[in-house]
Amino acid sequence: MIINWYPGHMKKTKELIQSNLKLVDVVVELLDARIPISSKNPDIDNLIGNKPKIIAMNKSDLSDTRLLKEWASYFEHHSAKSIPINSITGEGMNNLIEAIKYAAKDKIEAMKNKGRKIRPVRVMIVGIPNVGKSSLINKLSGKKSAKTGNKPGVTRGKQWIRLRKDLELFDTPGILWPKIDDVRVGLNLAFTGAIRDEILDIDELCMKLIEALSKRYPDRLMERYKLEEIDEDPVVIMEKIGEKRGCKRSGGFIDYSKVSKIVLDEFRKGTLGRITLESPEDLNLKEDEMDKL
Repeated sequence: MIINWYPGHMKKTKELIQSNLKLVDVVVELLDARIPISSKNPDIDNLIGNKPKIIAMNKSDLSDTRLLKEWASYFEHHSAKSIPINSITGEGMNNLIEAIKYAAKDKIEAMKNKGRKIRPVRVMIVGIPNVGKSSLINKLSGKKSAKTGNKPGVTRGKQWIRLRKDLELFDTPGILWPKIDDVRVGLNLAFTGAIRDEILDIDELCMKLIEALSKRYPDRLMERYKLEEIDEDPVVIMEKIGEKRGCKRSGGFIDYSKVSKIVLDEFRKGTLGRITLESPEDLNLKEDEMDKL
């Protein structure tokens, strides 16, 4: 599955980041804790250069607790501070604010030494669509400052938002890369809703999700859908779920589209349990593969 999806506003966002980066003190890179590899835009590090950066692991409440700790250790090993957060409930917000202040302390101290008036710390949040940037901004500010939605690509244009007396935020729309040629990345983004369902084959997407869950979390599938065993064929599993949930068309045929919507929705909402589809080990394996090329 090769996905080419690069709306014009995403090209503008990249230019927006480049032209305004000099105005900010700290960059917060927002990742989906369920897919830290796939939700990381490979262009971001090159765009921000040596600018202080903090990784915010959003939707941590939906992710596997054990793997969340492994990812924190991985990022720390690679000299990156990561903070698990929940942009809906506000969990982790205080830790994120403290990390932002700490990352900007040298800049603020330099301003003091020059006798300049101390201004609020300026932050830029970057991340792919539907990763939760708008919800994070609203939670940090305590009011509905940014436009939000459950569809990727809702936020548009440039916004400066005063979060508090000592913190200002520069928001950017979500940004993907022009071509997603890694099948695993494309699938993970589609599983979590970062890519619009309207441009995908939902039945095939559900089949691929069930295939991935069968390998990593077979017990979750069995428990949620009351399955006695996990068949190797994901289509057979879809049929069993359809039987259990009464997803049938006239004539008794399985309604695969209905099954697909149920499974994808329950995964995305966390009804299936805390699930993470990538581990640091996966990234290491990918690096090993690249070294052989």
